[in-house]
Amino acid sequence: MNTVTRKDLANAIRALSMDAVQKAKSGHPGAPMGMADIAQVLWGDFMKHNPNNPKWWDRDRFVLSNGHGSMLIYSLLHLTGYDLSIEDIKQFRQLHSRTPGHPEYGYTPGVETTTGPLGQGITNGVGFAVAEKALAAHFNRPGHEIVDHYTYVFLGDGCMMEGISHEACSLAGTLGLGKLIAFYDDNGISIDGEVEGWFTDDTPARFEAYGWHVIRDVDGHDADAIYKAVEAARAESGKPTLICCKTIIGYGSPNKQGKEECHGAPLGEEEIALAKKQLGWPYGPFEVPQEIYDAWDARADGAKAEAEWQARFDAYKAEYPELAAEFERRMNGQLPADWDEKAQAYIEQTQKDMAKVATRKASQMAIEAYAPNLPELLGGSADLAGSNLTLWSGSKGISKDDADGNYIFYGVREFGMAAIMNGICLHGGFIPYGATFLIFSEYARNALRMSALMKQGTIFVFTHDSIGLGEDGPTHQPIEQTATLRMIPNMQIWRPCDATETAVAWKLAVDRRDGPTCFALSRQGLPAMARTAEQVADIARGGYVLLEPEGGKPDTILIATGSEVELAVNAAQQLNAEGGKVRVVSMPCPQVFDAQDEAYRESVLPASVSKRVSVEAGVTDGWYRYVGCQGKTIGLNRFGESAPAGELFKEFGFTVEQVVEVVKSLG
Repeated sequence: MNTVTRKDLANAIRALSMDAVQKAKSGHPGAPMGMADIAQVLWGDFMKHNPNNPKWWDRDRFVLSNGHGSMLIYSLLHLTGYDLSIEDIKQFRQLHSRTPGHPEYGYTPGVETTTGPLGQGITNGVGFAVAEKALAAHFNRPGHEIVDHYTYVFLGDGCMMEGISHEACSLAGTLGLGKLIAFYDDNGISIDGEVEGWFTDDTPARFEAYGWHVIRDVDGHDADAIYKAVEAARAESGKPTLICCKTIIGYGSPNKQGKEECHGAPLGEEEIALAKKQLGWPYGPFEVPQEIYDAWDARADGAKAEAEWQARFDAYKAEYPELAAEFERRMNGQLPADWDEKAQAYIEQTQKDMAKVATRKASQMAIEAYAPNLPELLGGSADLAGSNLTLWSGSKGISKDDADGNYIFYGVREFGMAAIMNGICLHGGFIPYGATFLIFSEYARNALRMSALMKQGTIFVFTHDSIGLGEDGPTHQPIEQTATLRMIPNMQIWRPCDATETAVAWKLAVDRRDGPTCFALSRQGLPAMARTAEQVADIARGGYVLLEPEGGKPDTILIATGSEVELAVNAAQQLNAEGGKVRVVSMPCPQVFDAQDEAYRESVLPASVSKRVSVEAGVTDGWYRYVGCQGKTIGLNRFGESAPAGELFKEFGFTVEQVVEVVKSLG
């Protein structure tokens, strides 16, 4: 090979993808083979990145939304010089490998987000672009463009069909995200075959209606056409761009290209040999000539680009030292130096105030107290700000013309909101929080799971947490949602009983940078609970003794959360007045309680006390782990009704009389 051509460079992607899928005996070779030419132009001519430092702040972000084609990004990372060896490529889809079946954040250097659930990658990309635009608006100064990078997204027909792409791309157009450039792999094939039987949308027209800059009918195998399209996309600064690329899935495979057979299965040894011959790639499995590696290697250019940026940042730092220090703090994910002190002071003051408020209102009070000290808080709500109470006195909406804000009006886009928040968090510089009614966490469910999977510190404010929301009825009354959210690994769900528990929950959510936090908050007012300083401190342990019988040796334990804590306390006080020995445990976050040491958990729920009753206005299944086989649960294992909240609690047995009766039935 004397002269390395663009086709040679693209064919290296195709060859590695074919070989890795074949060795793994599973995978998706079609997309990497079809998009290889697009990837070569983007990564070879436009991408600003540094393989030596995958976390460089001003790098371009690349998202493979059609994540099943993961060998495309693994090939790119390997070839351009990231810490991803040929041995890693050979371990594609194997246990504990750095090349899992779908790209996973944290496994592979250079992978910006976990993709695979279709539509979420492009939505994460919107989040990246929102973060870039907002940071640039806040920190850049004339002559000092320290935030100036693009987000590039590859996506296919599957992403376009998923509803979340409509939510996110509509909002992206409204916000004028000019640094977002998406490449639509229009190959007309999905798992079931030719998509014309079920997907005949005029996709370019759809995106034009969203307010995107659309470049139609680009030959995805013509490097010159691709190059010109990217140049045109970068020249449009006021709108996101969709580049519609006509490609052939499995390009180069003589018998399988353009067919669903190459979408999600190995090509087979014979077909690979034929494909390599047709492509002019006379090399064995996983063999890449040195001149190809040399042509792909982006380490020197990446180091130079980062050094040039660092010089610009140093000049910025000299002229704007306070802004530069704040930018560094936020991008490093560090909280303000006085954060703990100020937050603790607010928690203590809240306990002193003893105000009766709905916990959704207590959440707003906490935001009002904390946000002035946390400029990285980036709030939002899915068209329910007045009900979720996520706006505070310093809230300023981000818009197309003024992105220097701290709030996003997401509109009725719960799923899109949650996945955009994931992208914002992954980008860095912000702690995003977003809100809706707890019942509509169902719409956002898969993005919540992805946040937990990627260990992102997003914060979800879910209000109207039970039948206590009243007249809106069973369509809006969450019954199983809190319990099922608790089942997501690495997700913390706080259901506070008053303003103090809410303040603590907010503080811990901000502190937590290795996973998401959800709040389940009441619509109705809840009384403040009396506590000692030790009890206030123990809230942070997820569960604690709130009320102790005289003498401190209980024979019965009531465990409650949220609005039912008051009920448990009132019932315990009546029983204790009658000579009982009932302890009340408030357990606002079972996951955090479970993570405490055995001695603490035993001190709260001693094994010697088998008479236990849980009280929570929701499904009861999860509570048996705490009450045991001899205990009982008071909950709701059916859907609600439409009526005022007070009537509903009586109707479904959430009364002092019912709790007392259940405790006495234990003998």
